[in-house]
Amino acid sequence: MWKLVFGCFVFVCTLVLDCQAVRPFITDDARVVGYRLAQWESWMRFDRFSGQQWHMVAYGPHKRWELTAGAVLGYDRPTPEGREFSYAMPLLQGKFLLREYEPYKLPGVALVAGTFLPGGRGAFVPQAYGAFSFLIITQCLGANEDVLLHANLGANYLYVQNEKPSVATWGLGTQIRAYKGFHLVGELFSGDPYIPGTGLAYQAGFRHFISDLIQVDATLGQGLAGQNLMPFWWSIGARFVTTRFKKGKK
Repeated sequence: MWKLVFGCFVFVCTLVLDCQAVRPFITDDARVVGYRLAQWESWMRFDRFSGQQWHMVAYGPHKRWELTAGAVLGYDRPTPEGREFSYAMPLLQGKFLLREYEPYKLPGVALVAGTFLPGGRGAFVPQAYGAFSFLIITQCLGANEDVLLHANLGANYLYVQNEKPSVATWGLGTQIRAYKGFHLVGELFSGDPYIPGTGLAYQAGFRHFISDLIQVDATLGQGLAGQNLMPFWWSIGARFVTTRFKKGKK
């Protein structure tokens, strides 16, 4: 099992070209992928109940816009003795950058809205149609982005009969440069916009920029409170951005 996980991790790392996004962290940052750039990010997340492989693809049709589509697949363990294959798709999301962040200046601001449609099979499929939206504020300290502080505030709406339809979500996160390309990262959040019903939890780990083109990350996390307490989990991931797409000839 460990050899398989490590092999997948190395394989993903060899494909990585650049990074802009925050996942597997829940707290997002006020940054978009960039004009005519396409981004792919993938991470694996494991706990005692499930193993998940997430894939997210984003594209920047405008310097302030980012459009994202995603999916998750893996296994769920309804009983200690058995596993069941599960997948869910599509997750659709748009991010609009209202203001870019700069060191020691006013924070960057972005707005996100999206939906995770109930398509797929098994435990990963959302219970019903829903939507999410949240505001992002990012403060940058240091000329080389030595410290980034992120704050998110939003809501998650899920149409389930006879249940509370909307739940507030929030998150506080940070990224701190420790040595060259190695960064420590951590967050405290309540509610995951992608997974309705999650409570208060934390996540911490590292993000390493091997070069301007390669980045990898690993995290640990656990639920702290809530009706559905999140179990201890760990994750590894990598991400890339393609070279800029050229405009076609008219």
